Amino acid sequence: MKRITKRKALILLSIGILAIATSQIASQYFELPDFTKGSFIGIGIGLLLTSLIFGNFKTVRD
Repeated sequence: MKRITKRKALILLSIGILAIATSQIASQYFELPDFTKGSFIGIGIGLLLTSLIFGNFKTVRD
């Protein structure tokens, strides 16, 4: 798989964090089935890992 740009990786990272946070907040106010909570958390973790593994994060060396 090709590397994704830093901008796209940051977008995926933020969407993943938002998916996990949304599932946690929604489960506080509504009774969500286990499948729904697990799906949101799984999708969020998948997006986080995808952005970290395939992201083009290059460190600056002095």
